[in-house]
Amino acid sequence: MHKDQHQDQHQDQDQHRHAGHHHGVPAADMDWDALAAHLEREAELRGGAVDEAARWLAGLHDGAVRRVLDVGSGPGVIAAMLAEVFTGAEVVAVDRSAALLERAGARSGGRLSVQQADLPAEFGKLGEADLIWSGNAIHHLGDQQAALASLAGVLSPGGLLAVAESGLPPRYLPRHFGLGRPGFQARMDAVQEDGFAAMRAELPGAVEEVEDWAAMLERAGLTPSGTRTFLVEHRAPLARPVREYLHTQLDRRREQLAEHLDPEDRATLDALLADAPTGVLHRPDAFYLSAMTVHTARKS
Repeated sequence: MHKDQHQDQHQDQDQHRHAGHHHGVPAADMDWDALAAHLEREAELRGGAVDEAARWLAGLHDGAVRRVLDVGSGPGVIAAMLAEVFTGAEVVAVDRSAALLERAGARSGGRLSVQQADLPAEFGKLGEADLIWSGNAIHHLGDQQAALASLAGVLSPGGLLAVAESGLPPRYLPRHFGLGRPGFQARMDAVQEDGFAAMRAELPGAVEEVEDWAAMLERAGLTPSGTRTFLVEHRAPLARPVREYLHTQLDRRREQLAEHLDPEDRATLDALLADAPTGVLHRPDAFYLSAMTVHTARKS
């Protein structure tokens, strides 16, 4: 599973998030090393928020946590963070991509188990778990409600399902940062929202759903047990790895969205990508601020 590349908001919360949709790019042509490195950096960027969320989940779970699934794990960074909190559990990274799972196993030094599954067809392969984490993966499946019901079905009695979806889109510059018209990021968000809606509409078995996650979890047969939002903040001036991550994100936005932006916003985006004082690789005012929302529910 691989996070949506139409919308920064959904790609960053994300983690991971990962449904294996590459928008027409054949798997054989994917640069898996580049993708894995980007997903690893993205997950590491959110490490503090994920650790806080995992410790919150540990407090919510009443019984022993023996087996944890990270559904849509990508290269396994978040799965490894979960393993740091749930030290007595088998933690399993689940993804569609064998290449990313190989990387997950290697980078964890054998601490993680890995399981390849092509969802939604292979939910039945997952096996029972006491805790399931799914970060920005459900929105890549056409029928989100059915996906939640399938995950609920593999929870052990008393088990907890944690779904990281929605949250807030990232901000990385002031509203007016001296290039083009003020409000550039808000206009980018609007274009990305349209792209995300188009992606959802094209998924196999797509069902339009009001995304009230607590209500959806309840319809899946679970008892909602709380929703919390965790802040992801990297202050200006940014460290080089965060700048490089932002540059990669903006480059992807340029590739995907340029035809939908007006000429002035395209020029602003090009200036942000330039290896120059105007670019995110060098700007002293660049920061990174986002929020990850986690919805939880328990199986009776």
